[in-house]
Amino acid sequence: MVPRLTDARKELRRAQIAEAAVRCFGRNGLERTSIADITAESGLSAGSIYAHYRNKADLIQAAAREVLAKRAEVLGAYAASDTPPGPDELLARLIAAIDPVEARVGVQTWGEATTDPVIRDIVVDMTDRMRAMLHDCLTAWLVKVEHHEAAGAREHAAPIAHRVMSLYQAELLYTALRSPTEETAR
Repeated sequence: MVPRLTDARKELRRAQIAEAAVRCFGRNGLERTSIADITAESGLSAGSIYAHYRNKADLIQAAAREVLAKRAEVLGAYAASDTPPGPDELLARLIAAIDPVEARVGVQTWGEATTDPVIRDIVVDMTDRMRAMLHDCLTAWLVKVEHHEAAGAREHAAPIAHRVMSLYQAELLYTALRSPTEETAR
């Protein structure tokens, strides 16, 4: 009889697979990464991977959500602090936290989104979520630091969040283009 995985163990296994997928995508590209590559990278069987993810698009979505979850935790902490960072400081902190592998995977995903509707939906969803988190953080800054009224702060924060998001995405692209891949580093 095969032992059943606990929910916590399932989540750890899913994270292990998603992290292996990100490394493979960063090294080989989305299109050239196979489930066999992810199997080898994760040290798990193909059956184990398929038990957690239906296909590569499912893995791409999980990888994107994992990266976004890291940003959400940080942005939530910023928004909850007594003195949330303003737009310039917020952008500087986000840029400092860019991981080159994650940046390469992100840019590849954007490229795939131009021709694959499933990937496009993932990218649009992740972009909208990130912009909403930036909006919340900047609204908190306007209220707590700049002393705006809450209703007006939300409206005022929207175009600022859009600009911060655009500049952050530009830095992701710049990082992805200037970073050598793990393949050429070997």
